Amino acid sequence: MIRATIGVLGSRVALNHMRVFVYEFVSGGGMWSTGNAPLGSLLSEGRAMAQSIVADFEDCGADVWSMLDTRLVESSKGQVERVGSAEQERDAFLRLTAAADWTVVIAPEFEGNLLRRCQWVLEAGGRMLSPGPGTVALASDKQKTADHLAVHGIRVPSGMRLAGPSSVSNVPLALFPAVIKPLDGCGSRGVQRVDRAVQLGALVDGTPQRLERFIPGLPASLAVLCGPNSHVPLPACEQILSGDGRFSYLGGRTPLPTLLDERAQKHALLAVRTLPDPLGYVGVDLVLGTDLDGRDDHVIEINPRLTTSYAGLRALCRANLAAAMLAVAEGQVPALSWHDGVVEFSADGRVNAIDRTVDESTDR
Repeated sequence: MIRATIGVLGSRVALNHMRVFVYEFVSGGGMWSTGNAPLGSLLSEGRAMAQSIVADFEDCGADVWSMLDTRLVESSKGQVERVGSAEQERDAFLRLTAAADWTVVIAPEFEGNLLRRCQWVLEAGGRMLSPGPGTVALASDKQKTADHLAVHGIRVPSGMRLAGPSSVSNVPLALFPAVIKPLDGCGSRGVQRVDRAVQLGALVDGTPQRLERFIPGLPASLAVLCGPNSHVPLPACEQILSGDGRFSYLGGRTPLPTLLDERAQKHALLAVRTLPDPLGYVGVDLVLGTDLDGRDDHVIEINPRLTTSYAGLRALCRANLAAAMLAVAEGQVPALSWHDGVVEFSADGRVNAIDRTVDESTDR
């Protein structure tokens, strides 16, 4: 069964005439700065996130603006400005964020893309409805994130930074089986399981990477709505990953049985409370171990932005999730309640609601 909670949620009228700028990097012109076309899984996931939250803000009565790469022909919800170069992207971004009451930034962490656009918001005098630069800079470096969380007593996989091929000889055998990943990776980009030390040399590519011990258990994520007065956890989601050792993200399922949800909520809240400037939507990736007391649970990463799970969570939520996020950011406490049953969602945001109650007798 699913929890119901807290407080008072602002009505549709409360958002009338409020202007919200929702920026999504891959579909919104960010790829011009990379020299690449807006293609692949990052595009489908990014557009799914952006379209979901734009629709929610519009349902609240907000005036929503976004940007769209001119190479894309799909229609977008809300009011759209098309951009055809890196210069146009930056100019449009600065203008729209300056004119907005709130700006939501959705971008991958790699190569500083998310951090740079957060800085653009501040440069233009905008108001972020997303984690601030301090949180983004920390979460964009997976080794710094792990070190930071460990200092605060939060259980993370043991691991180390790999600076290049010369680092391989310093890797302790106790780390294996392990997972190698880019320090600034997004999603499953560049992630690979490594069962034996002899495999490592072929995977160290000279870019900064983190090698961490593989943690068996249930991959999960939990999103937290963050504001100046409270951090509101949303139902935990199971992550559905590929079984080929690359951990490709295929989608998710929510909610988890109560005991697992409570464990995920506990660890995610502890992690988020250590961040320097969390605001809006923050995702926490975890692995929930087999011990019922949670002693094998680990926090894996922090996602300082909207995640694909938003699509599933908004389908599960009886209220408007974007309005709840805004309420928390403004210091209010939203009233959130959840439909019975389970929602499954794919990486591209497609949602399938399963009409049955959660099996609370099973703690997977």
